Amino acid sequence: MKLAVLSDIHGNLGALDAVLADCAARGVETIVNLGDILSGPLQPAATAARLMALDLPTIRGNHERQLLEDDCAAMGPSDRHALAELDERALQWITAVPVWLQIGDIYLCHGRPGDDMRYLLETVEPSGARAATMAEVSERLEGIDARLILCGHSHMPRVMRLDDGRQAVNPGSVGLPAYGWDWPHNHKMETGTPHARYAVIATAADGYAVELVSVTYDWDAAAARAEANGRPEWAKALRTGRV
Repeated sequence: MKLAVLSDIHGNLGALDAVLADCAARGVETIVNLGDILSGPLQPAATAARLMALDLPTIRGNHERQLLEDDCAAMGPSDRHALAELDERALQWITAVPVWLQIGDIYLCHGRPGDDMRYLLETVEPSGARAATMAEVSERLEGIDARLILCGHSHMPRVMRLDDGRQAVNPGSVGLPAYGWDWPHNHKMETGTPHARYAVIATAADGYAVELVSVTYDWDAAAARAEANGRPEWAKALRTGRV
């Protein structure tokens, strides 16, 4: 098996297309999508159309949940931009997407099991974000009967093998390489480069072999679109991988 794991596309169609082309060149057999698919100042409608045609195994992220709540007053600018551009077919597609999936011994969640807003492989403290310890991740995965756990949300590519042999993988973000957030404490997530990121996973004798992949694409065009839509902070993140 050769599995590609995509997450946090955020309406970045140029990055998505580059990743899909890289998947094809690598002979990937299956692609899964871990959510936060459309929200952002880029191309939500075109991204939805591309993904609906592919019909990939897909789960919701927190931004899909927020779009479906349909409370514009409570939405941030990324969700408002997406909602304004999406048609009824795209919204129905999001509605039908599950919160989590288990495919054989592979478990898919956006943040961590049961919570799309909290990270699995990172811990946020008043001083900022850090990599989670093995003990923290093991506690967060209590009751999850799967050899491979796939998560997104933090946009940080990361792999952890637990003492019991289970592996947890965050592929990073296809569409947004850096952001800052003030919940539950102020912190930054920065990959430090503008590349689109995803993971390729293959079966191995002792579990799974994981390759974290970075792909070039026209990030200057994406940044220009973000600037045109009034989001200079997105433009900086897209060009630099920093906030």
